[in-house]
Amino acid sequence: MTQTAKALLVDDRRENLMALEAILQGLPVQSVAVESGEAALKQLLVDDFAVILLDAQMPDMDGFETATHIKRRERTRHVPIIFLTAADKDAQLALRGYAAGAVDYLTKPFDPWVLRAKVTVFVDLWVKTRQLAAQSDLVRERDLQWRHLTDAVDEATALLRADDDPSTRERAVQLLEQARWGNTR
Repeated sequence: MTQTAKALLVDDRRENLMALEAILQGLPVQSVAVESGEAALKQLLVDDFAVILLDAQMPDMDGFETATHIKRRERTRHVPIIFLTAADKDAQLALRGYAAGAVDYLTKPFDPWVLRAKVTVFVDLWVKTRQLAAQSDLVRERDLQWRHLTDAVDEATALLRADDDPSTRERAVQLLEQARWGNTR
């Protein structure tokens, strides 16, 4: 079961959200659009995201404050944030964005192909991370099975060395058969 990567789009203007959704159209990512920092934080409680596209200037909770909250949470601190803003290219705002935990800071108007490329990179990283976690789980499971089998072989060997009684040999064979079929203890 493969989970689809999601991008959280956060902007207080609906037309900007629709434009972002159009830019991301056709990418292997599901867009989830919200209109406030508070709504973004709530959405992050229920979903995992490959990337967050966050408007820097919003009423109530701005993007910088939102990013600070996102980076404080254990569950979301590693989600990459790309700030998007209509503000002029003020270096102080960009520095504030990076200080809040952003991986990038784009000013409008930006090249939609550049944004698509950046989102694609983070979606690919998200997918690869999920694949590595699944492979790691599989390796841990196989390692546990191997340890059970090794323990059963060791126990059977010890039984056979300690006693030549037929019932002891039968018990050793049972241990090995159980280990073979994964029915150890």
